[in-house]
Amino acid sequence: MPLRKLKEYLDSHQVKYQIITHSPAFTAHEVAASAHVPARQVAKTVMVKIDGRMAMAVLPAAYKIDFDLLKATVGTRDVELATEEEFKMLFPECAVGAMPPFGNLYGMDVYVAEKLTEDEDIVFCAGSHTECVRLGYEDFERLVDPKILRFSLT
Repeated sequence: MPLRKLKEYLDSHQVKYQIITHSPAFTAHEVAASAHVPARQVAKTVMVKIDGRMAMAVLPAAYKIDFDLLKATVGTRDVELATEEEFKMLFPECAVGAMPPFGNLYGMDVYVAEKLTEDEDIVFCAGSHTECVRLGYEDFERLVDPKILRFSLT
């Protein structure tokens, strides 16, 4: 969803947020540096397939998914990283790898690493590699209703 659509969604839910424009950044670490935001607040959205169904795993920039832990926590036998080819068509209005963690708007589950819940704010890409959004984590959780799990490690 491009920034305009995301802003409309957030505005319609009376959510306070900040748009941060930054130089082009393609990884969560680069976004943190370019946007002058602590890396622990920058959420990266990783597309995974759980039992063949596309889902979003959202975790802090410095963390990685522990696929065995995610499998065990979700209670499934099949979890794998999705390829760009498998998911880019699901987000035609977003730059590849810059989709915001609002899987609820795309009919998919969102799994959030519990580490992200520890900060007051969350920052994430807003559909491009030059804009991100900062909003209160509580607002994010209220809007997305993610499953909060322990599945990441540094």
